[in-house]
Amino acid sequence: MRRIDYDIEQHQDYARGRALSRQQLQTWLSAFAAVLPEQRPLVGLDVGSGTGRFTPALADAFGRVTGVEPSVRMREIAETQSAHPEVRYLAGSAEDMPVPAGAADYALMVLSWHHVQDKPQAVRELARVLKPGGRLLLRAHFRDHAPNPWWLEYFPRGYETDAALFQPLHEVIAMFTSAGWRVAHFGTVTEPSCGTRAAMLERLRLRTFSFFAQLGPDELEMGFRRLEQAVAADPDAPAPVFAEPLLTLERRR
Repeated sequence: MRRIDYDIEQHQDYARGRALSRQQLQTWLSAFAAVLPEQRPLVGLDVGSGTGRFTPALADAFGRVTGVEPSVRMREIAETQSAHPEVRYLAGSAEDMPVPAGAADYALMVLSWHHVQDKPQAVRELARVLKPGGRLLLRAHFRDHAPNPWWLEYFPRGYETDAALFQPLHEVIAMFTSAGWRVAHFGTVTEPSCGTRAAMLERLRLRTFSFFAQLGPDELEMGFRRLEQAVAADPDAPAPVFAEPLLTLERRR
């Protein structure tokens, strides 16, 4: 996987390319609530918070949240877009978070696990910052549980290249359970459609998915040409939806 430096690329367009509708956001918040403790407020960590797609909504739903993000540019955008009294953003990563031990009731990682360079260290660090019994909500793609977005088929080596970005589910689980965690829940969440196929094409043109950074110029040109032809045949059709995995792990007491 080619590592993406979000301070150089993608940060300008990430918020637009990965924006969530109110319905989409509420679908995820409901899924998170179902695997979190019932008491409120909770103290949360949004690890790999990016431009803050989820952070303010987490604060509204559950209580105070700290977004931890290594990219200066992504943090700047998050801070500019939403000034929330229960949200702060800090420089850090899953391997090194500037928060005290036992600081949080839960941590959320949304599509950021594949960017973690030292995963064993991240497993230890996540255990450090969570309270005993705290939960990690890992919304990630897994090689053997890939959601296979509809547009991948139009790109050369689309499914193969996308799958190569991610670990198999059993490998991720083994990494955590061998370090003392337990699996609390595993399921899938079907995110509502983002709109029409034409609207999704406009987002894809911003290339804010890690997948696009793995392809060469010729592959990108061919893929977008094929995709544009397919969308032109029925641009107003709803963009297909798919089930996305959500793995919940618990720090043992």
